[in-house]
Amino acid sequence: MSDELFRQFLYTLPFLLLSLVAHELAHGWVAWKLGDPTAKSQGRLSLNPLRQLDMWGSAMLFLTFLGSNGTFFFGWAKPVPIGPWHFRDPQRGMMLVGAAGPAANLLLAGLAALAAWLLYPSASEAVLNAVNLTFALNVILAVFNLIPIPPLDGSRVLGGLLPAGAYKQWVELDRYGNYVMIGLLVLIVAVPGLFDGTIGAVLDAAYGLMPWG
Repeated sequence: MSDELFRQFLYTLPFLLLSLVAHELAHGWVAWKLGDPTAKSQGRLSLNPLRQLDMWGSAMLFLTFLGSNGTFFFGWAKPVPIGPWHFRDPQRGMMLVGAAGPAANLLLAGLAALAAWLLYPSASEAVLNAVNLTFALNVILAVFNLIPIPPLDGSRVLGGLLPAGAYKQWVELDRYGNYVMIGLLVLIVAVPGLFDGTIGAVLDAAYGLMPWG
């Protein structure tokens, strides 16, 4: 591991933590507004990243970032505890809670794009790099989490659109969530260019929103 790569990780980490905290906080906040006090009672409606991070997910972020020479990362935060029985309509409630995380990331990406237009080209290179990194990380997190397979947020959104009978079968697939995450990691590592050809391609298209895109 080169010193430059490690410095790159340390530089990226605060922006990544901001994006992850916003994502998880949005899940918990929407659940709370819909009548579920679980996340609030467990202290998850917090900007403290230590309350949102998962040990193994954080370790995976570190290993994949360094192992890929900074070309991609793969990891996860601690899932926000949700009690769907608190919702008036559990199916719709879970759809809204699921959509909240990616929506928060898209909001941050949008704010970063706005900042880029306001600051470019007069701001310093360091400031523009920070804005660019915030934009990229949040687009990546939003797109990845919207993949419609359990346990990702996209599965909650898709589940909210299913007939009630099909929804009950769909949520049962959550039990295989850990295997799905491991499978996605293996797939990304085993198929060179998969990340660039999918999520990376969406990011490249999203750069059209930036003044230097």
